[in-house]
Amino acid sequence: MALQNHIRSWARSLKPDNRGVTAVEFALVAPVLFTAIIGGLDLGYQAYARSVLQGALNDVARKGSLEGPELDCAGSSVEAKIRCAVEKRSDAVARNATYHFDIKSYYEFTGVGRGEKLITDYNHNGQYDEGDCFQDLNENREFDSVAGREGIGGADDVVFYDVTLTMPRLLPMSSLLGWSSEYQIHATTAVRNQPYSRQRVPPTVCV
Repeated sequence: MALQNHIRSWARSLKPDNRGVTAVEFALVAPVLFTAIIGGLDLGYQAYARSVLQGALNDVARKGSLEGPELDCAGSSVEAKIRCAVEKRSDAVARNATYHFDIKSYYEFTGVGRGEKLITDYNHNGQYDEGDCFQDLNENREFDSVAGREGIGGADDVVFYDVTLTMPRLLPMSSLLGWSSEYQIHATTAVRNQPYSRQRVPPTVCV
């Protein structure tokens, strides 16, 4: 009888003990869960910063299209005031950020990001050859495969703004997932200046 009781007691001890299972499972899942939450917060902040930068650029570029725009920023030129205004608005959410601006003006929208416009293409090959005539947009008497004058140009010109914001990441994603330790946020827009005077027509050059 004692042997039977001992066997029954031993058999009961073989039953699984579920105490503490939840804690163990949570310990296994927690790193993945927390990493996903932190990654989502980081990406959300990046998207918000990009939205603020793009919104600031759009608004400031529209104001900059006027003659003598009123911008709440000091600067020696309109371009400097535009840079200052975009930075000032973006700094509200972007901490320790640096900015790179590329501002170029074009005669028309179709010229943005393209080479200077061919006026004559004598051998009809669709590209510039010596002796062809072209619109010398920056007036350097050379055909440029990437056209555009530096700055916001003049009346009725098309201005293309390209801004890159660089700043430290909000959360330590470089150590968690191997991401870059910095955000690089990009924003672009193109606006036509108001026709407050006659547009400057680029000279035609044949060289």
